[in-house]
Order: sequence, then structure tokens, then C-alpha cells
Amino acid sequence: MLKIRHVFIVLGMLMSSVASAAVQVSIGIGLPNMSIGINLPAYPELVRVPGYPVYYAPRLEANFFFYDSMYWVYQDDNWYASSWYNGPWGLVGPEAVPVYVLRIPVRYYRQPPGYFRGWRPDAPPRWGDHWGRDWEQRRSGWDRWNRSAAPAPAPLPTYQRQYSGDRYPRQVEQQQELHQRNYRYQPRDPVVRQHYQERAGQRAPEERGSRQQNIQRSTPRQQGGPADQREQSPQRGGEGVQRSTPASPQQGRQEIQDRRQPPQPGAAQREQQMPRSQGREERQQGKDATREQKRRGQGQEQERGRDRNE
Repeated sequence: MLKIRHVFIVLGMLMSSVASAAVQVSIGIGLPNMSIGINLPAYPELVRVPGYPVYYAPRLEANFFFYDSMYWVYQDDNWYASSWYNGPWGLVGPEAVPVYVLRIPVRYYRQPPGYFRGWRPDAPPRWGDHWGRDWEQRRSGWDRWNRSAAPAPAPLPTYQRQYSGDRYPRQVEQQQELHQRNYRYQPRDPVVRQHYQERAGQRAPEERGSRQQNIQRSTPRQQGGPADQREQSPQRGGEGVQRSTPASPQQGRQEIQDRRQPPQPGAAQREQQMPRSQGREERQQGKDATREQKRRGQGQEQERGRDRNE
């Protein structure tokens, strides 16, 4: 019995966690990962609702609107939002729908649901009757505002006209990049602003991870690693492979000094130069001997002349 009771307690905890997760998903604008059947061949014609910062699509058979940089669709009792006209779409909980979207008059719904019937066409839908008293208490005052103080509408992202058919970006990351590059408007509605901030916070870790991967891919491999050592090592079993012994540092320095010193004259040059100097000395000695002989001869002749006189 105790085991069965324990099992029921665990199941109850799991069901309560699932229910709380579902409530959290319905709060705010969900991730743009849904297809709701809207597949427009081109950028739609959008016309401003008089007196409201909202546009609607008069030529579409859908409850299609534009407000504060996002597209809004009411379909099957649910609101959906997207930053691109063809989605993908994110589910928006009734508590998070902007007040100016809730205030759109009934006549601008091109596909109004059946319970809109009988409501004033120039007044907003009776959302309190549809979603109940709890919702109306949480969103009290949504249908009361100063019509003369309505904010100006956000500019239409007309850059998206060039992206139709096969050129339409299907990846959310690509849509965000194009949107940030071509659309400078900053949303004013707190729900829309929070949605963009959450998307930017989710994108930042992805961009950091991609930059780190690009850096790792672009970094050159250092030399001397295991792979280089394997490439430089000789093949096993190879024949005729000569391994040269690396020269010692002293031998290397001696070779550098030998290359820097100019070439000295060789022994052959010295031998060639020696006979020349010896020949000059012998010739000089011969001249000196000839002079000495001349002086001796002159002295002897003078002596002979004196002997004759005597």
C-alpha cells in the first residue's frame, strides 16, 4: 500500500509540473516555430486602421494585422505573432496580447469567428465575455483609453517585399539577421520589447559558440606536434635510409667563422713568391761584386803608375 501511495504522489507531482510548464509557455510570445497555414505568395497589402497604431490586410481572407514591428494573426481562438509576414509563428497567450491589438474593431477582422456575430462593428471584440472573468480582472482597463493620445504606428518593414517565393528566408536565425540589418525601429510595447530581448539573449550564446568554432578552425596547427613528428619519422623497414648525425654547436660556430674569414694565400702562392725575391737578392749581390772588382782594379792601376814613376 505504501508503494502504491508513493507512486500516486510521484505521478501527481509530474502532472503538476507539466501543467505549470504549459502555463509558462502560454505567457508572452512563444518561440517562432509554428506553421498556421498562412503561405502568402508575396508581401501583403497593409492599410492602417483609422485612429489606431495598427495595420490590417484588407485583401487577405485572414485576421491579419501589423503592430509595433510584428505581424499578428487571430486564428482558431488563438493569437499568433511573427516578425516576418509568412511566419514561422509563435503562440501568444491571452494575458500577453498587446492592448492595441485587443482594441482593433470587429469590422477589420476579415474572417471573424462565429461568436463575433451581433457585436458592434466599430467596437473591439468582447474579450471578457469570451475569455472569462479571470482574464478580464487581470486585464482590466484594456478597453478604456484616450483615443486622441494613441501612439503613432510603427513603420512597415517594406524591405521584406524583396523576399518572396523561393527567396523567403525560412530559418529564424536568417530572419533575425535580415531584420536587424534592415529595420531600425525599436518597439514600444512591453510585450514586444521583452520578446525581442529574449530572442537576443538566446542568440548571443549561439553566436559566441559559432565564433569560437570559427577561431578554432582558422588557427594554424603548431609545428613540432605529434602529427609533424610522425610525418618526419623514417618508414620502418626501409632500406638505404641514411640518418645524418646532427652537427654539434661548436662545429656549427667553427663553420660560420670559416665562412666569414677571407681566404688566405696558399702554400703554392708563397712558393711562387719566394723565388722572385731570391732572384732580386742575387742580382743585387752580383752588382755589388762588380762594383767591388772595378774599385780593386782601379786601385791596382794606381799602384802600378806610382811604381813606374819611382
